[in-house]
Amino acid sequence: MKFSTLMTAVLLTAGLLAATSGASAQTLKKVADSNKITVSYRESSVPFSYLIGSTKAVGFSVELTEAIIDDVRKKVKNPNLEVAYMPVTSQNRIPLLVNGTYDLECGSTTNNTARGKDVAFAISHFFTGTRLLVKKSSGIKNYADLAKKTVASTTGTTNAQVIRKYSADKNLDMQLILGKDHDDSLLLVENDRAVAFAMDDILLFGLMANSKNPASLDVVGDSLQVEPYGCMLRKDDPEFKKLVDGTITRMMKSGEFSRLYTKWFESPIPPKGVSLNLPMSQQLKDNLKALSDKPAM
Repeated sequence: MKFSTLMTAVLLTAGLLAATSGASAQTLKKVADSNKITVSYRESSVPFSYLIGSTKAVGFSVELTEAIIDDVRKKVKNPNLEVAYMPVTSQNRIPLLVNGTYDLECGSTTNNTARGKDVAFAISHFFTGTRLLVKKSSGIKNYADLAKKTVASTTGTTNAQVIRKYSADKNLDMQLILGKDHDDSLLLVENDRAVAFAMDDILLFGLMANSKNPASLDVVGDSLQVEPYGCMLRKDDPEFKKLVDGTITRMMKSGEFSRLYTKWFESPIPPKGVSLNLPMSQQLKDNLKALSDKPAM
């Protein structure tokens, strides 16, 4: 083969690969071509996305996902669009989104600048911060009480990084152990393998409400940092981000979002019918007007 012919072939191949790579982020085209959208859910992120029974996911973020799916159906003009539901963990949610295994995650994922290098986030739908779940009998009230003690968090979360850095900065010499999911981390405290579970406070309240013995547990400690949650999608896909943001904007402006909040944060929720009694924070109220997708640092 002549050099010029070889170079032409190489350039054509490179162009094809680049085009394929660029198209991979175009979620709506992918969905339309395959007649299917794949969305994720979490198994124990109460009250955002969690299982009741063995297969059915429910929660605030699940209902956000369903609203977005309805708008995707309208956009691709396919009312019979197939929907596949896929469980993800804190550890695998980003790589599986990036490689195209699934298309959208509305769960309890913090939008921060580090993650923004790999994925995009929609308008923030919740604000939280790291606190501690402990047994009331432990006597632990704040982070200074954790010096040289074993503390749990969950693999792949920002909270594990936050508590590790806090321990180092304050010379507390905590021993950090990581559960594979939030239920696993809670179990480490319930079984006395850890004295505290460091996680987003809203998830701790949800886990406590549905635990075996809620009266024995407490959420304590200062909130270490503000973390905005957002639905997560692939980068460089402005068309899909516009649709997802559009769904959330409409819900926030119409009052549907506030009604959904009341249902999952201020009313009895399954499976035990316990209410978290958590009024909407001022930050979230402000974001119903600001419609910001600004990340945490």
